[in-house]
Amino acid sequence: MRVQICAVGRMRSGPERLLTDDYLDRFGKTGRSLGLGPAAIHEVEDRKGGGMEAEAGLLSRVLPAGALVCVLDERGSVLSSPEFAAQLAGWRDAGRQDVAFVIGGADGIAPSLRAGAGFALSFGRMVWPHMLVRVMLAEQLYRAATILSGGPYHRA
Repeated sequence: MRVQICAVGRMRSGPERLLTDDYLDRFGKTGRSLGLGPAAIHEVEDRKGGGMEAEAGLLSRVLPAGALVCVLDERGSVLSSPEFAAQLAGWRDAGRQDVAFVIGGADGIAPSLRAGAGFALSFGRMVWPHMLVRVMLAEQLYRAATILSGGPYHRA
């Protein structure tokens, strides 16, 4: 199952980019034998200042056809790392070819895009900067792959 991260904003070089790239590389290597990955990032920018609805339109254009859309949203389900791993495995085992994780911009995700999502995931009730959410998602993808492979990375 391919993993797409569809996000508003361009990540510049720096520590967030290094961490995201490192965890996604690890995920690709660990997940390959599990039928997970590779992961790709699709970045969009609303240069005209159209707000959340304009961002939703741009995000919709980069979502793979037929992908399960999972929005990262503070109102979503809060899962433990093993629960997240089981969710990924469940989508894979159900025959999903693509899952697209959607990360909104500074104002969040438009209600229209949120309403059409198949799943909403939250990293807690706090609001996180969208660039850090990319790092946290990449790390949790890698952690999920290690949990599913029985690797030692996750110590619960």
